[in-house]
Formats: sequence, C-alpha cells, structure tokens
Amino acid sequence: MVFTRDDCSRHRWNQRNRELAQLGATVHTCSRNESELNQSLRQWITKGYIVTGSLCDVASRADRQDLITRVSSQFNGKLNILVNNVGTSIQKPVLDYTEEDFSFLVNTNLQSAFHLSQLAHPLLKASEAASIIFISSIGGVVSINIGSVVYSATKGAINQLTKNLACEWAKDNIRTNCVAPGIIRTPTVDEYLKEEKIVNAYIRRTPLGRFGEGKEVSSLVGFLCLPAASYITGQTICVDGGFTVNGLYIS
Repeated sequence: MVFTRDDCSRHRWNQRNRELAQLGATVHTCSRNESELNQSLRQWITKGYIVTGSLCDVASRADRQDLITRVSSQFNGKLNILVNNVGTSIQKPVLDYTEEDFSFLVNTNLQSAFHLSQLAHPLLKASEAASIIFISSIGGVVSINIGSVVYSATKGAINQLTKNLACEWAKDNIRTNCVAPGIIRTPTVDEYLKEEKIVNAYIRRTPLGRFGEGKEVSSLVGFLCLPAASYITGQTICVDGGFTVNGLYIS
C-alpha cells in the first residue's frame, strides 16, 4: 500500500501508517521532508512494522508518476490499499484569493488524489480486492470557517470523487470510501485552538463535547481497508463527534 501526505497532516499521517502497519499491512509511505521521513521509518521499523518510504511531493505530476512506478516494482504490480492523505489550506477571505492560490489548492488537495488514483488503478485492479481511502474534511460537508472557501471546495470535490469512483470501479473489485475528520488534536491544530472563541464555538456545536484524537480517525481508515468492510463503498464518513448532524444542541 502507499500513503500520500502533505506537511499539515503529518500527525495523522503517522497515526494512519501506524494503524495499518499494526494490522499487518506492508506499508510504503512518502514525504517531502527526508529527515522527518527517515525518523518515522526508524521508529516504525524498531517496532517491527514492515514499512518503507520515499521522497515525493504529491503536488508534482512527475513525482506522482515516479511514486507509483516505485510502488508497482516493490509490490510486484499489485496494490491492495491506496490512502490519499493530502491536504493543505490557505486561510483568507475569498476576495483576496489569487489565481495562484486557487491553482495550488486544487492541485495539492484534489488533482493529486485524482491522478494517483488513476495511476494506481492497474495495480489495484490486479489485486482483485482493493480499497481506496480518501481523507476529506467536514469542510467538504458543511461551512466551517470564513477563509476556507477554496479548501472546502476541494474537499467537497473529494467526497464526490469517492462516490463516482465507487460506482465506476466496482466492476474491478475496487472499493472507494472517504473519511472526513472534524477538528482533530494535532500539534498544528493545537496552535489554532489557542483562540478561545474558536474552541467554544466548536465545542458548543459538538454533541460529544470535545475534539477528536488522531487514533479515532486512523482506526476508521484501518477498518475500511479490512475484509470486515467489504460491503462498504462510496461512503463519506464524518469523524466529528456529531458536529455535522447537529441542528440544535442544548446541553
């Protein structure tokens, strides 16, 4: 299998790699940061996980092609699981977005996942029972914050990509599902949560009354890749403590 990522998702990237490795998967992962990649690989190998990695910027078409070529060679032309775990954002009012901002977000968040899925299709089909997992966001389901318009649009597109690939590729025994996290505690997000106004607003709308943990997302990713989930496809599942289904919550 292969994991793709961007730097803003590094904590969840680690969690999901570890989750699948613990379940016995042979993992190939990638990063733009060589020192971070090597550090993570050393930790996982020390724990006995079967994990390899390579440098890749998934915003680069050439890098994406090189990554899948490497994976094909390493896994003898077959791939059971593809997890598209890339995401970044530019926070600003919509009128301040430039054409470059828009193109960067669409390429990084949407085009990379679409293209990697295209490239990986022959490998996934060859495995005869494959699973693609996209990582979206509750921002692709509901409006979450002023300044996230383009980010949210790319994540909404990922949700729709999930549905369409599930229908088109079912004949090839490829399932596609999407995990849409809410606010999940990571070192990067903890900085964001120093703003009391944001914390109070989110908690007030969340029936479970707290933020999520990385393991609560990675465990769902792991489950969706198992034979136990073999009849689940085309779904976008929110991991958000009930935030997106809450009409009126009175504590």
